[in-house]
Amino acid sequence: LVDVLAVIDNDNLLEQLGLPKGSMQLIDENQFHKISTEINKLDTNIVSGGSASNTIIGLARLGVHTGFIGRIGKDSFGKHFKDDLKKYGVESHLTEVDETSGVASTFISKDGERTFGTYLGAAALLKANELKKSDFEGYNYFYIEGYLVQSHELIRRAIVMAKDAGAKVILDMASYNVVEENRDFLLEIIPQYVDVVFANEEEAKAMFDMNAEDAVSRFAQDVEIAIVKAGAKGSWIQKGENKIFVPALTVNCVDSTGAGDLYASGFIYGLI
Repeated sequence: LVDVLAVIDNDNLLEQLGLPKGSMQLIDENQFHKISTEINKLDTNIVSGGSASNTIIGLARLGVHTGFIGRIGKDSFGKHFKDDLKKYGVESHLTEVDETSGVASTFISKDGERTFGTYLGAAALLKANELKKSDFEGYNYFYIEGYLVQSHELIRRAIVMAKDAGAKVILDMASYNVVEENRDFLLEIIPQYVDVVFANEEEAKAMFDMNAEDAVSRFAQDVEIAIVKAGAKGSWIQKGENKIFVPALTVNCVDSTGAGDLYASGFIYGLI
């Protein structure tokens, strides 16, 4: 995905566009054009995005050999994304199609909270039967963003292929509403296939209806390492019976877009 970012003066525009604050809503082409009309009236910044690719770029910047599987359109957004992967030394497993590339229209509220209206476009066209064994060879970890969990068949096949290639599976929950909509599927695949799981407080609550500290222990029953992020407070991490709390540094938050993704980059770097 490519993110089109804009800071908004108040949250009335979110209500007008039918976007619940702090959520990631999948939108169709009509909604995409409606949102584009509004966001283009604001000062915008275009950056390559997508949860998993943010994390992968973070790892690449830290010197880890990384690759990215995805699909882009043959347009300016797709070229922007492809050029960024190359710039940061990420091995590309991209395919290109005659569709609009995926665009996440990102509205940043004054408190730093971000709200996404995501038109998946070409990104949604990656199908399970198109994954290749060679995409997974030579990697120790396979990282999945939770936004893609909506495509059950794709995720299941990708996880199985990663496991067959000898990789550990890391899942980031991504958004509370995605967890709510796919809870049964997540409860099935996490104990069976996932080795490391990341969630924030809202996602943990959507999953288990527990606070961050209790939820990390619940996740740790099913995975090797569990992480639950509690925003400005810090994060809970548990492996087996060993549970720790890591406080967060105090910063002036201007924009939290990608914060959790880069938290994952740092954690996985330390793990590697």
